[in-house]
Amino acid sequence: MTDHLLDTRQMARFAADGFLRWDALVPVDLNEAVCRQMEEGIPRATAGRPLDKAWPDTPIAEVFRMPEIQGITRSLVGPDPLYDHHAVHTVDAGREQGQIWHADAIIDTRTHFDIQFFYFAHDTPREMGGTMFLPGSHYRRISESDIARYQNFLGQTPMVCEAGTVAVAHHGIWHCAQPNLTDAKRYMFKLRLNPTVKQCRLWNTTDLDDPEIGKILGTNHGWYGNEVRLEVVNRIKFWRFLTGNESFDVSYWLSRLENTPETELAAS
Repeated sequence: MTDHLLDTRQMARFAADGFLRWDALVPVDLNEAVCRQMEEGIPRATAGRPLDKAWPDTPIAEVFRMPEIQGITRSLVGPDPLYDHHAVHTVDAGREQGQIWHADAIIDTRTHFDIQFFYFAHDTPREMGGTMFLPGSHYRRISESDIARYQNFLGQTPMVCEAGTVAVAHHGIWHCAQPNLTDAKRYMFKLRLNPTVKQCRLWNTTDLDDPEIGKILGTNHGWYGNEVRLEVVNRIKFWRFLTGNESFDVSYWLSRLENTPETELAAS
């Protein structure tokens, strides 16, 4: 069954950017129910237990039972993911100060990866802030607030969106909340999930040989300047992990680094 699974281009985009988004994915009535639930408070579930055991028969559980969300989840972390934690992030009305740039996974250096859902249940125009992502930052493993001194990056992407928009990100993505200049409190539901299977070819792989994959993995986001080749090498390694193809390469970048002849040339 491949219904609602990600395709290979989407997976390549996740590997290159570190996140994907779907606008207005969750229906209006469910968004409204979740907004009410967030105002009341959503109790934490037990870390390390299956996601399907968290918040039974509640609006937020219904969101994550949606076939589209199930397909995204299965493609990235497989069936039966584990609940890690969640939070209802809020930014008060009239708050002019944004959050510092940071990454959540300060001790997590696995090739296996967790995902984090960012769900916006109400309209989030630019003046309300939204979460800011830095595409391509997820391989730069930093200690949470090491990047707090930075204000803006070339190519940073704010989650300006309609109600029901969902983003899913690699656990290492750099991000920050933005100021809220409106007269209403902003809400965002965030959920981290752990895999229970090897994250190899979990998506719809019928387009695995798409010639555009190498181009996507070679994306230059601009903000890392001359280090784009280092980022491409990181993506190649990640793509080999995701596909199980240990010979995959883009423009010979990784293969040349693996060329370690055992016998030195004799001096002439």
